[in-house]
Amino acid sequence: MDITVAIDCMGGDHGPHVTVPSAIDYLRHDPEANIILVGIPDAIEAELQAAKFKSSTRIRIHPASEVVGMDESPALALRNKKDSSMRVSINLVKTGEAQACISAGNTGALLATSRFVLKTIPGIDRPALAVILPTIAGHTYVLDLGANVNCTAEHLLQFGVMGASLVASVENKNAPSVGLLNIGEEDIKGNEVVKKASDLLRGSGLNFYGNVEGNDIYKGTTDVVVCDGFVGNVTLKTSEGLAQMLATYLREEFKRNLLTRLAGVFAMPVINAFKRRVDHRQYNGASFLGLKGIVIKSHGSADVFAFKSAIKRAADEVRGGMLRRISERVSDLSK
Repeated sequence: MDITVAIDCMGGDHGPHVTVPSAIDYLRHDPEANIILVGIPDAIEAELQAAKFKSSTRIRIHPASEVVGMDESPALALRNKKDSSMRVSINLVKTGEAQACISAGNTGALLATSRFVLKTIPGIDRPALAVILPTIAGHTYVLDLGANVNCTAEHLLQFGVMGASLVASVENKNAPSVGLLNIGEEDIKGNEVVKKASDLLRGSGLNFYGNVEGNDIYKGTTDVVVCDGFVGNVTLKTSEGLAQMLATYLREEFKRNLLTRLAGVFAMPVINAFKRRVDHRQYNGASFLGLKGIVIKSHGSADVFAFKSAIKRAADEVRGGMLRRISERVSDLSK
């Protein structure tokens, strides 16, 4: 299946230095993909030349004269920068020239612009950010991760629908399990919003597992974990902080003395295998679900490997028919 992906080449901490090489590398592994590089042409051309990339019909440059800063106000970016590489990329999805777009730029600006330009799927009140987290059993999808701080029970139901549709499209699972993040597994636990959401999810036709706790995320208890954006963002940032702390502790212990340094040499194969297994770069790319188009948010500091993972995520969602699956499931709910 031929697909076309638009890439905001100017976004992120590294801009074209990462986005352009990632696009080139991805094309080598996906013979059916086409890529539109959006941004300032001179900057993109320079990176193509540096990579000694030969011209191809599978990749082209689409000019954009403006760049949204990483610390820029989302409202100002939406109002004043209508020819930014971010907005032009999203417009390409709206017009059908591309089936998905990816940006490592300003998260708030990307969410605001995507929602303004693409609009939401009928039946979806609020789009949500979904990420993949590694687990003992493989990985799980968690949403929302910060797009919606305050949510109703109906919003959490919609998140469950979108999360299940995402997993069905990219993992080929007909009935992915859905868990509702709570402070306990019992039905009596949680606030009124969570209790009502549990009732709605149970009657939704989804493969609803029930309430799950924070430790269930990394156990891989369910394929999808649903929560509001406040809880989800705190969960994600806490996980990132814990991972950094453990990595720091491990380095310090191996450097403590000559004996521990020697032990580190012998343990290196195990350490490297562990690093590959939990490498966050392979999970890069948060899906902005609920829009009439596929939008992927890459981490701003992503390197070439990580950004290529985000491109693959976009391609998988297109090929899996994610938008169609969400629309059909939401329609079934309304009936």
